[in-house]
Amino acid sequence: MALELWETLKEAIPVYTGLSPATFFTVIALFFAVYYVISGLFGSSDHHQRSREYEQPSQPPPPPVQLGEISEDDLKQYDGSDPEKPLLMAIKGQIYDVSQSRMFYGPGGPYALFAGKDASRALAKMSFEEKDLTGDITGLGPFELEALQDWEFKFMSKYVKVGTVKSVPVTDGAPTGEHAESTDRDVAKPAEDGPSESAAVITEETPAAEADAAKE
Repeated sequence: MALELWETLKEAIPVYTGLSPATFFTVIALFFAVYYVISGLFGSSDHHQRSREYEQPSQPPPPPVQLGEISEDDLKQYDGSDPEKPLLMAIKGQIYDVSQSRMFYGPGGPYALFAGKDASRALAKMSFEEKDLTGDITGLGPFELEALQDWEFKFMSKYVKVGTVKSVPVTDGAPTGEHAESTDRDVAKPAEDGPSESAAVITEETPAAEADAAKE
């Protein structure tokens, strides 16, 4: 059946077109090739035009707003959940506006959990654990501190600093820094000059009989 149709087609091509079957199919192939090339050129141009339109933001991002000194709780409000607010992040207590990198630090981004926080420890350790999302860098090794320094240089060169994180005062009465050292020296000093207070208490509680025996 297929062979009969082919023979009929070969006989009809010269009658209706005046071309041999080989010439007819060559012309058809050339036509499709030219059509493919032309459509590819115009289609590619339209695609690039749409890509440029898509890449251009509808509105320019607002200029960074200087916040001054704010608390860590206030900083959490700038984690990207509110599109009307800038996207902020802090390193070593310095707050930077990272709104231009929302694809990285905004909701759904690979570093979204760092937004709205001082993530110094997490960046130094390259950690994504909740316990490391803090500005406390005590106990870090030299390599971790060097990595943190690299992150800080990157942020300083790329983003605008808009404020600082307010330090939390010590409220438990525990001495810190030089005050702690002076307190330790004051406590240890009586032991050098004379009997300590604890030793005096023990002496006062010693029965009189034992004291007389000790004198004999």
